[in-house]
Amino acid sequence: MELTTIWFLLVAVLFTGYFILEGFDFGVGMLLPALGRDDRERRVLINTIGPVWDGNEVWLITAAGAMFAAFPEWYATLFSGFYLPLLLILLALIARGVAFEYRHKRPEATWKRRWDTAIFLGSLIPAALWGVAFANILRGVPLDADHEYVGGLVNLLNPYALLGGATTATLFLTHGATFIALKTVGDIRHRARTLAVRLGTATAALAVAFLTWTLTIRSSTAAIALAAGAAIALLAGLAAARARREGWAFTGTAVAIALAVATLFAA
Repeated sequence: MELTTIWFLLVAVLFTGYFILEGFDFGVGMLLPALGRDDRERRVLINTIGPVWDGNEVWLITAAGAMFAAFPEWYATLFSGFYLPLLLILLALIARGVAFEYRHKRPEATWKRRWDTAIFLGSLIPAALWGVAFANILRGVPLDADHEYVGGLVNLLNPYALLGGATTATLFLTHGATFIALKTVGDIRHRARTLAVRLGTATAALAVAFLTWTLTIRSSTAAIALAAGAAIALLAGLAAARARREGWAFTGTAVAIALAVATLFAA
């Protein structure tokens, strides 16, 4: 096995770890308005990811560092061509991190609602834009002789990329709902479990559409097998959620994310 192949696999593993771990962070943040009926419930939801959200972002830093070290042209093209989407992701992550730290500094309801909005948007924007970015990488973007991106933002917001963004957002929502059901008790757990099943149905439909479209653009035997595995894992997770097996439900969505990311790298 060549060294470049090893580095490519390492980058794939790092992005897979990032999306599994940060995926439920995004999901919890996006579900904050839906599941948090009052301040106490919102604090419960935030506390489920409080000890881990910042550590999970280290995976992204490590993945970017590995890309810079092993594939500098890939890194340069990605971060220049996708400058605006990646900047929006960065700003959203910063806003979300600040919101986690400052939300409890003052007792006023208006103060907390503003930071809750920052948490919601700081989770939704990256969850969708990561799908848009990876979909465009798979679809291909126009480059000049110096490997510089020559398109505009409108070129990045094509139907295939928007479908990718919707798929990742709903997948992370489902992943977050299973995580909340795993980490909470009582009424919040019941509502999270019910929501996970409903979201999972929409996620399955979007994922099948996106992966099918992906395989028409770039197809390989490994990608087809991984895509099928991702679909099976997601359906197994939904079945576990219906059976009130929260641990297995979370495992199912985590495996689905892992295999979906592997499909993108194998396509």
